[in-house]
Amino acid sequence: MTPIPEPLRLSSAHGRIALAATVLSSGMVFLDSTVVNVALPTIGRDFNANVTGLQWIVNGYMLTLSALLLLGGALGDRLGRRRVLLVGLAGFAAASALCGAAPSEATLIAARFAQGVGGALLVPASLAIIEATFHPADRARAIGLWSGFAGIAAALGPFLAGWLIEVVSWRAAFVINLPLALVAAWAARRIPETRGGTGRLDIAGAVTAGGGLAAIAWCLTEAGSRGVRDPAIVASAAAAVILLAGFVVIERRAANPLVPAEVASSPAFRATNAITLFAYASLTGMFFLLPTELQIGLGLSPLQAGAALMPITLVMLVVSPRAARISERIGPRLPLAIGLGVAASGMLALSRASPGDGYLTGVLPGVLLFAFGISFCVAPLTVTMMASVARERAGMASAINNAVSRVAGLLAVAALPLAAGIAGSDYRDADRFTHGYARALLICAASLACAVVITLVAFRTRPAVLER
Repeated sequence: MTPIPEPLRLSSAHGRIALAATVLSSGMVFLDSTVVNVALPTIGRDFNANVTGLQWIVNGYMLTLSALLLLGGALGDRLGRRRVLLVGLAGFAAASALCGAAPSEATLIAARFAQGVGGALLVPASLAIIEATFHPADRARAIGLWSGFAGIAAALGPFLAGWLIEVVSWRAAFVINLPLALVAAWAARRIPETRGGTGRLDIAGAVTAGGGLAAIAWCLTEAGSRGVRDPAIVASAAAAVILLAGFVVIERRAANPLVPAEVASSPAFRATNAITLFAYASLTGMFFLLPTELQIGLGLSPLQAGAALMPITLVMLVVSPRAARISERIGPRLPLAIGLGVAASGMLALSRASPGDGYLTGVLPGVLLFAFGISFCVAPLTVTMMASVARERAGMASAINNAVSRVAGLLAVAALPLAAGIAGSDYRDADRFTHGYARALLICAASLACAVVITLVAFRTRPAVLER
């Protein structure tokens, strides 16, 4: 690793600028994971898209983001985390501009794929910068702030999109990234450069992982319209199995694998990633469907639908940084288990929302339960994950964990409409969409319940990694 003359402190101006750069950079990525959800009905009307098209507008972004995060983390460790962050900012801004100017559904989907490439550089680099440059006494708090603001950015997306749709256009929800990227780039140039890895990049691993994810995403997304027995669907499923199996073989034999054995062998790291998989599948699935239900099922405007989710942002702003400190003192088991359980109860409450319900009685109680629950999950999960690996593997660990969360979201958006029976133009029919929405949120709540079980089993005692 490149030596750092003096670790950054949160109390210093230099430290606050560095943290702002990482928060803004990753915040844009998480914001664009959810900002589009409120806009989907409007985009669907503008482009006359069906449910499958809307899924690809979301999953085009999620696919490249999740497939390339591991490679993005490795690039940051080898080429320099600040350098990769700046390249990612430039790419993300350019793709966002193309999203805002897209003349057709196909162009928008292609631009979303490009956005995901930029995001795959930004997320692991930003978190690795914090781990590598901040003083150990400030690191947990800095990670807590990073994860808290990342969650806030994701939760802020629906409100921001709703406001921009009504005041300007859905296109402005993408163009707003341009000034944010400029500010982040200015701040990032003041961050000291750090490196951690050596050796050749595992291109074969990246290709097989990306190809496998693309095949399974296409299979799940298209199965709703083509049918599960369609030859193309069967071939895609077979290709996904072959490519992902090839990825496992390659990782075991590669000299510099994307998933190093010493990282994957950590029990705490494996547990946090398993929890991440179930929790983020549930989280992404809810944010994909709830904004549309609020507009189509309950008849809210885009701005009202976005504002309906604002309590999530406010609660996370207050609770998430404190949850990181609680987890550091008592360990992650209780905060995670209680938080996941409360979030699941919030989803159960939200699954009952239906046409004719008022916001205060039909939506707000579930939103508040979900907000308090998820606020106790994001920061402890991130701190535990980063503490479970050696410091020089920070970029790789953050890339793996974020890849797992994006893969979880990718699979949720691809599979939930199929599992819940939402297809074609259902998102334009209140009764048909509400029926599928309720079934989908029950599946999301069950996914959170699985995460609770993993937490209770995996963290029976305070993990030793948190003691170091």
